[in-house]
Amino acid sequence: MSECCRVPGDHRGSEAQCPGCGRKGQRVKRRTLEHLLTGSALARLTDHPYFFCATPECPVVYFSNEAGSRFHKGDVRVRVGVKETEDPVPICYCFDITERMVLEEIEATGRTAIPDYIKAQVKAGHCACETKNPSGRCCLGVVTTVVLRALRQREIQDAEPLQAPAQECCGRPTL
Repeated sequence: MSECCRVPGDHRGSEAQCPGCGRKGQRVKRRTLEHLLTGSALARLTDHPYFFCATPECPVVYFSNEAGSRFHKGDVRVRVGVKETEDPVPICYCFDITERMVLEEIEATGRTAIPDYIKAQVKAGHCACETKNPSGRCCLGVVTTVVLRALRQREIQDAEPLQAPAQECCGRPTL
């Protein structure tokens, strides 16, 4: 399994409060920022710890409270999936998987093979989450969340009784 998909053992200093929303951000490696920040944003990168803010409605993507530094969506070369509301919403950066792809597969077949595909690719050593995913982490948690939400939505839709359209007979509605 790729190093990015392992659970790190030491979490000291791995969280800080986002100056944009006040929620905890997760530490991100400098390597992630170096690969994903635009040229002008990269010029503002300092030698301090940086954190990723996963709060959807917060405009801050990366921050360093020590440096008093913030980077926003426009400072990042890729769409930040957790902060996007319009298609395409990326959920796996290594293999170009979007939320819509998962939803369409579940809608069409009732299931999805996307998580298994990603796991196989990770096992084969083909992922680069640390440099492609804005969070710097493995996408499988986000992918699983999207899959479960889509499956629940399909169950709800399947459970709703179908209503036949009302028809008229002799001027009176019938079912």
